[in-house]
Amino acid sequence: MMAASLLRRDKKATAAHLKADLNRTDNSAGVRQLQELLDAVLNPEKPAADTEALDWCKCLIAGGEGFEEFCKTVRSYDNATLCGLVWTANFVAYRCRTCGISPCMSLCAECFNNGDHTGHDFNMFRSQAGGACDCGDSNVMRESGFCRRHRFRTGENVPSVPQDLLLMSEMVLPRFILCIIQYLRDGYTEPDTSTERDLQKVLQQLEPQISFLEELTKMGGAMRTVLTKILTNQQTFKELSMGQEENIYAKKNYDKYLSALKKSGLVSVEEKAQAASADVAGGAEGGAGTLALLGTSVPGSPQESKEDDQDGGQSVGQRKRVKLSSSTKDPCIIESLKHKCFLEELLFWTIKYEFPQKMVTFLLNMLPDQDYKITFTKTFVQHYAFIMKTLMKSHESDTMSNRIVHISVQLFSNEELARHVTEECQLLDIMVTVLLYMMESCLIKSELQDEENSRHVVVNCGEALLKNNTYWPLVSDFINILSHQSVAKKFLEDHSLLMLWMSFVSFFQGMNLNKRELNEHVEFESQTYYAAFAAELEACAQPMWGLLTHCKVKETQEYTKTVVRYCLETLQMWFDAIGFIDEPAPNQVTFHLPLHRYYAMFLSKAVKCQGLDLDSLLPDQEMLMKIMVHPLQIQASLSEIHSNMWVRNGLQIKGQAMTYVQSHFCNSMIDPDTYLLQVCASRLDPDYFISSVFERFKVVDLLTMASRHQNAVLDSEQERPMLEGALTFLVILTSLRIHLGMTDDEILRAEMVSQLCMNDRTHSALLDLIPENPNPKSGIVPGTCSFEEMLSAVADFKAPVFEPGGSMQQGMYTPKVEVWEKEFDPIMVVLRTVYRRDVQSAMDRYSAFLKQSGIHTGNPWPPYKERTPLHPCYKGLVKLLHCKTLHIVIFTLLYKLWMDHQNMSEHVLCMVLYLIELGLDNQVQDNKQDEEPCIEEHCHDSWFPGINLLSNLHHVINFVRVRVPETAPEVKREPPASTSSEASNFGQNSRRLAGNWRENLREAQVFSLVAERRRKFQEIINRSNTEATQVVRPKGSSVRWVPPGTPPQLVTEILEIRESMLSLLIKLHQKLSSKQNSLSASWLEDMDTNRHAHGDGITAIERILNKAATRSCQIKRSIQEICGRVSPPVPPKKNSPTDKKAMDKEERRQRARERQQKLLAEFASRQKSFMETAMDVESPEAEAAMDLGASEVMESEVLYDCVICGQSGPSTEDRPIGLVILLQASSVLGHRCKSKEAKKLPTSDEEHVYPADTCGAGHDVRLTLMQRFFKDSSCLQSVSIGWDGGVYVQTCGHTLHIDCHKSYMESLRNDQVLQGFSVDKGEFTCPLCRQFANSVLPCRPGRGTEAAAWYTSTNKKMCVLVKEVEELQEKLGLFPTESNLSKEMELVIKDIKNTTQKKYMDYGRNPGSPDNDFLFMYSVARTNLELELVHRGGNLCSGGASAAAKRSCLNQLFHVLALHMRLYSIDSAYNPWTKLTQVIESREADSFDEERPEVPMLFRDVPSLLIIFVLTMPQPLRKEHFSCLVKMLYNLQYTQALTALSTKFSPEERQAWSTSGALKKNAGNAEKSFEALLSHVIGELSKDNGVYKVNSEEMSMLSSSVWSPQSIEFNLQHFCLPFLRLSCLLQHHLYGDNLTGYSEQEEFSSLAVCLGLLPSAPQPSNAVHSASCLEWVVGAFDLVTQWCTEVTGLSQTQAEQSLTLLVQDPQWAAPRLLQLPDNYNIIFQYYHRKACTVCKKVPKDPALCLVCGAFVCLKGQCCKQQGICECVLHSQHCGAATGIFLLINASVIIIIRGHRFCLWGSVYLDAHGEEDRDLRRGKPLFLCEERYRVLEQQWVSHTFDHINKRWGPHYNGL
Repeated sequence: MMAASLLRRDKKATAAHLKADLNRTDNSAGVRQLQELLDAVLNPEKPAADTEALDWCKCLIAGGEGFEEFCKTVRSYDNATLCGLVWTANFVAYRCRTCGISPCMSLCAECFNNGDHTGHDFNMFRSQAGGACDCGDSNVMRESGFCRRHRFRTGENVPSVPQDLLLMSEMVLPRFILCIIQYLRDGYTEPDTSTERDLQKVLQQLEPQISFLEELTKMGGAMRTVLTKILTNQQTFKELSMGQEENIYAKKNYDKYLSALKKSGLVSVEEKAQAASADVAGGAEGGAGTLALLGTSVPGSPQESKEDDQDGGQSVGQRKRVKLSSSTKDPCIIESLKHKCFLEELLFWTIKYEFPQKMVTFLLNMLPDQDYKITFTKTFVQHYAFIMKTLMKSHESDTMSNRIVHISVQLFSNEELARHVTEECQLLDIMVTVLLYMMESCLIKSELQDEENSRHVVVNCGEALLKNNTYWPLVSDFINILSHQSVAKKFLEDHSLLMLWMSFVSFFQGMNLNKRELNEHVEFESQTYYAAFAAELEACAQPMWGLLTHCKVKETQEYTKTVVRYCLETLQMWFDAIGFIDEPAPNQVTFHLPLHRYYAMFLSKAVKCQGLDLDSLLPDQEMLMKIMVHPLQIQASLSEIHSNMWVRNGLQIKGQAMTYVQSHFCNSMIDPDTYLLQVCASRLDPDYFISSVFERFKVVDLLTMASRHQNAVLDSEQERPMLEGALTFLVILTSLRIHLGMTDDEILRAEMVSQLCMNDRTHSALLDLIPENPNPKSGIVPGTCSFEEMLSAVADFKAPVFEPGGSMQQGMYTPKVEVWEKEFDPIMVVLRTVYRRDVQSAMDRYSAFLKQSGIHTGNPWPPYKERTPLHPCYKGLVKLLHCKTLHIVIFTLLYKLWMDHQNMSEHVLCMVLYLIELGLDNQVQDNKQDEEPCIEEHCHDSWFPGINLLSNLHHVINFVRVRVPETAPEVKREPPASTSSEASNFGQNSRRLAGNWRENLREAQVFSLVAERRRKFQEIINRSNTEATQVVRPKGSSVRWVPPGTPPQLVTEILEIRESMLSLLIKLHQKLSSKQNSLSASWLEDMDTNRHAHGDGITAIERILNKAATRSCQIKRSIQEICGRVSPPVPPKKNSPTDKKAMDKEERRQRARERQQKLLAEFASRQKSFMETAMDVESPEAEAAMDLGASEVMESEVLYDCVICGQSGPSTEDRPIGLVILLQASSVLGHRCKSKEAKKLPTSDEEHVYPADTCGAGHDVRLTLMQRFFKDSSCLQSVSIGWDGGVYVQTCGHTLHIDCHKSYMESLRNDQVLQGFSVDKGEFTCPLCRQFANSVLPCRPGRGTEAAAWYTSTNKKMCVLVKEVEELQEKLGLFPTESNLSKEMELVIKDIKNTTQKKYMDYGRNPGSPDNDFLFMYSVARTNLELELVHRGGNLCSGGASAAAKRSCLNQLFHVLALHMRLYSIDSAYNPWTKLTQVIESREADSFDEERPEVPMLFRDVPSLLIIFVLTMPQPLRKEHFSCLVKMLYNLQYTQALTALSTKFSPEERQAWSTSGALKKNAGNAEKSFEALLSHVIGELSKDNGVYKVNSEEMSMLSSSVWSPQSIEFNLQHFCLPFLRLSCLLQHHLYGDNLTGYSEQEEFSSLAVCLGLLPSAPQPSNAVHSASCLEWVVGAFDLVTQWCTEVTGLSQTQAEQSLTLLVQDPQWAAPRLLQLPDNYNIIFQYYHRKACTVCKKVPKDPALCLVCGAFVCLKGQCCKQQGICECVLHSQHCGAATGIFLLINASVIIIIRGHRFCLWGSVYLDAHGEEDRDLRRGKPLFLCEERYRVLEQQWVSHTFDHINKRWGPHYNGL
């Protein structure tokens, strides 16, 4: 058999041979051979994991070439003009709104960076569902935004493909694709079969094959064309799909496919059979029955209702089915699928396997091919219903949704394509039908209104479908295609589709019904409301906004009319279905009325944009009355919820009330509702409307003149908030103009102002809070004026600042002054606040502004704001303000307020005045209506003559008839003495009435809102219904149910009032200003109108009276008359209990204030005394004996305050006191470099950070080098360690008894709440200042500092002092007697050792030796001194105080270290002191041969020697001895400076200086002349030719400059300065010397004077010679010779090294963090795709160390070592457990400190001064220098623990 022989041959050769055969004209033999070979190779019965087949395919396609070369060749023919790069979730892409035509446009990073988008509105984003790059596609984006490659369309001029190149591909690939499909058919099992279904496994095996297909698509246009041909060719599919007849496997395989197809229709075959059978009721539960009717809705079949009637509403769980309109035009939506080409079957399996990522990417990679794109889109639409069906069953619906949208957004964002498939494939029908089908699966019976007989069904928000947003991909696609005008028009023209859509929307009408719990608290708080709000926004509102975008111009009037018509029809059907007549059912509310909102928004658009007449779109009055009921119910319920009437329903009901007004929802919910109510109010009878409002708000009973009343529906404490709610609602209703005439710009401005008035806002918060058109696809912010322009018009930018506490502010916008003055609108604020506290916040800010600008100092009232004029269509709204019912309510409330009835408040008065003022500003147009007979006739009340507010204001009302409880004061005949004056007044009035003036009964006014409303309702109904007989079924509200045994009977009484609204206003003015005659008769003339805009109630009343007076002369006269009358005395304020309370309150406050002052004063004095004692360092004391043992003279002891027990006393041996300290390991010193410039962070592969030049690395090298040649013990005394991992000790300055501290720690240990620090590790916070600490440093007993004796100098000669020092060193350390103090000292030493890691302590050859310990101890002192120098800015120029000095506790620390170090004595033979001060005869060399030599003096570190001497001598050390030490060591330091300098000379210079200096040697002051000494040093060191020879070659090239005496002097001073600084600081801490400030020029001389190296008067620095500070006890030249000989005596091998040890430069620049680039994008682009150096993978969370630039994996499991993640590990290596990391993907910085970490914040801010954590907004970010400096400062000063508050444990997981 031929194939067998071919299989055995070499693949490449075979391929070449076959290709040649096929290229012949007669290629039948070749074809046959190839087919046979493929039959053998691509045999689907082999396991898919076998890669042999794949290798064959690669070779055959390449036709004998290498596959890589073949790819290159094909790519060179790539003619694609689109980028089309496909990415998956989490990929970082860009979106530019300036260039995008479609809002879904996105670009890959490469195309974005190669295009020019400077100044554009772009952002970077992390793709959620995946996407593809649109560069080059002019349907989606403007060409100006294309990148270079796609703008010049380099693809178009590619040569055409040679015919034979892809010949093999065309032959092989169809078989390859078939093979994949056969594997897929084979591997698929239905989810319901019993076998374990593992689709992932099948896919994993196919991974290489599908990846190969993906690889082919990336070869470019030429290969994609071939693939498209194969995938779409129907003939090939027919031939190959079934397999050859004789192949049994292929036959079985094909049958599997057919059976899978059967289940693909929306309604499967079995379901159809079920539907046909009569009994469907049983299947209601399963998904099968639910769509029974869909099965029958083949066009034309009569549609019977498949309602299951026996389910009489008992079981809510049983889902109700709903008729689907028979208008489904296309039966193919419902029928099974049929496939005609490979592409269709591939997509089919892609869906079946739930969209595997690789398949999706392959299908999308093909999209740049236009033919493919069209075919694929049609195929996708054809499978749409099937996709949805699979999605609903999927367990991974989230992932699957993302993958679906990943595909669909690429297809439907293109308008051309969308229109094409809408026309050809009925895309819209399919989408709507599929959405309907989907929602049908979760319908339940609505319980709104009439529970038993309701026929309405709604979606069940508890279902997974809604809870998990499973519908999201479909809705998203629907919104996407509606954003194309051509498609939207098709939708709006198709009436049957619109009807279907309305029935879809009605599924959401009334969902998630809330029923008020009246008895107990609800057991389980359902959280379904999230699902409900999301569903209404996404499934109803966003498509609505999408449609509205296309109804903006006159030409589209018809569309709007149609939608409005269908809305009304559907609403009518809904009212019938829920059995609604006229009253809403009590105690239930739904926030979801999408049908109302559709109607409202289309009405608004019609009037605003299309010039339609409102009345032509409105239904009759009866329908309007129905429409207004439910939105009004929501408004009343909002008020109830805020009045705590729904508390038993749990927190979730509050959540709903908040979501309803929240910025993302408000303009799809509360705004349309309010607008609809405004429309109803403008068209219905105003009296009816007003009384409906008060009845809905349940405050009708409160609106009575009587002082007491019964309210059947509200508790007393709920009455006030409900009344306030009702009035506020009326004010909003009558003053809001959002849909009634404001332009888009005015709306934007109002929204912005209201948000800014509540709080200063960041730019992004403001963007988020401004409700814009919530359809994300529209991409347009309304209005012509841009957001930015508007923002700069109303707000000022406050740049980000630092507060002293270290908390970082973001850049904020704050309202301009004129905005507060003219535009602050409290009504808008109330409408837009989610939390009530925001209203208060706005008012507080407003009053602060008024105080500041001196306009008003008291408590201001919300200002009244003039409104935009109403659009003529809505003029009817003004009637609300001019109707008798409202006037009666206003009159009643004014009266009640004046009489101080219960449940009145300032807010009520404020709103009442607001309504009056609105009425005055909005007059009714024509007054003819007043005379209308029908009104007069029906007004049984004669409260007011007409309906105009102006005329009613001065109308006096004399008597009122009221119903009051028998117990009310009005009824009593004899008032008891106890009643308040106001009540007894009442009593007299009513009695007088009852007796004498019976005839006035007729005149007394009766007022019942309820009766009024019933009458009006009846009237309206009669007017609209011809038969007047129809009576309305009365509901419970008018017939009152009285709870048994409660309140007394009501009786009717008549009150004498004799007031008008005007007189009540004037009396309220007197009451508020608590002055009688507060308004004189002539006040109107003297009034200054300007100051009335802002102020309190008094101002408001004056403003109203003034407005009324200017509008009507009669009112002016009335006002003057009323003011002229002497008003009856107002009852004095004291009587009312509330005032009494207020007085008491004021008095109490005053007392509290005084108490507080007293306490503070006491505290301050205590603090002062504490400061004096703790800091008092220079108390001169009597001289005491020299020896410590003999010091029996009592000195005044230092007293300390214990912050725990509050006692003050000395620190004693038995009860020591300690300083609260924080010990932390630090590598800050080790990171110092020579150069002052910070190192740059590498942002390209060429740049690097080299750590070798750091201080830590330098010292390490030095020590290792010494240890190679010299004796270990000597090495360990010649250097300091602690540059890396040194222990830094700082204190907050507070002290406590150590035993108190122990009990404090115990209490912390028991108190588990305190997390944030670990008590077990000894951490705590200082009990007084709450600073973080972890140890206590014992204070030594006795004097604060050395007594005067230690202080004064005895003028001994230097040689005597030197001898004394030597003797002191010989003294052995006495072991301190065992005491509490010594124990504590040891403990602290242990703490210090535990602070750092072992590796930072063991530098010796033999770990654990005392030398090691010795080195570590004196290095702790060194570290702390050095760090304090760094904190002081590197020198002591600033003098005494500094923040660092306050934290320093060096004095105590030195004492503790000294006690510890006295235990080690230095062997006198090796004592460096002798070498410093004596010339020793050279010992016999032989005895020491076997041992290594000691470290020569010239190699030793001088500051280290100083610290060793001080710490090992008996404490306290006399100051003269200290000075002696410094002087002797200065000699050594100076000599080292000379040697270091001499190595820098060229040989010639060295010669010259040597000779010139030799001449001066014999002069008198030779020992203090640098020339003489320098020449001597050169001479001595030249003896060994090794020292200078080593680098003479390099040197000669380097030193071109000539050394002058000045430069030499400068160099020497520079070299000695670090030693002088350190000694000076040490002297300051030991002896309390003041540090005086000085300039940098004088630094050397000042320090020398301070240390006693120079006589006290410092000359100007240039005159000072460093040599003049020298003081030799023995012959200078001899000593120097001795030191030099130690070096020259070294053996030859060491010579090279000896040079490096000689040249040590002690100067280091201040520690710096890396220098970051200005633009964050530079860091992001380089690092977010960079592979980790350790694991070679791209980390999920990459991080950068800002100290050394290391790139690490945050939280990565890959780089864990011993259970510790990489960031924590790195922080230990690099910073001794302090790490500063920049998280690349989040732009924030985290700090790791030991076992804790905290989020520090970001140093990169956007253009508006805001952080962008997690790069969510993706705006360009720029380095904020101030923040970065603060970060660096906190790092250097070790204050992370104190300043950052939010720490948590990281458990080594970072």
